[in-house]
Amino acid sequence: MLYYPPSIRHLIRHLSALPGIGEKTAERLALHLIRARKKDAEALAYSILNVKEQVRLCSRCFGLSDTDVCGICNNSSRDAALLCVVESVSEMIAIERSGAYYGRYHILQGALSPMDGIGPDDLRIAELLSRIGEGEVKEVILATNTHLEGESTARYLSELLEDQPVKVTRIASGVPLGGDLKYVDQLTLKRAMETRYVFE
Repeated sequence: MLYYPPSIRHLIRHLSALPGIGEKTAERLALHLIRARKKDAEALAYSILNVKEQVRLCSRCFGLSDTDVCGICNNSSRDAALLCVVESVSEMIAIERSGAYYGRYHILQGALSPMDGIGPDDLRIAELLSRIGEGEVKEVILATNTHLEGESTARYLSELLEDQPVKVTRIASGVPLGGDLKYVDQLTLKRAMETRYVFE
């Protein structure tokens, strides 16, 4: 890469540090930015700086927001009685994109993982209990991932919420639509058998 001047090498190095961006892609992006109009490069730089200054965690659900309370929490048409608990913003976005859910969210900011030193006090569990204590929530949907940590977190929360005046449900998981059984892992098949339903 010595054929590039130091300024371009520096840009490529920073771009390649982004997730999913390898050195070749970073090189293409850097060359694109060099060819771009100055105002477009400035707009990109401003967007990056603006996001760092403006984005914060919503004080209610702990999702991403530009204001104290995010657009989903502020939306009066969302069902406040339904509270979907997820590990991170990525899972919330996936559920939103499905178009199948119209309640509110609570983002734990992780999952229980004793091996990594992540316990209940490291997650937004106290805030979840506080929200439930307000009395508006009637059903808590546990939508943590189905890996070991996500399952442990869901089990911990379901036990913690046993004495609360809310219905606790877990999202279904199992064989994906169009999936071939011989390629499905054992844990997924086990869950699919345990959550089977009457075919109508």
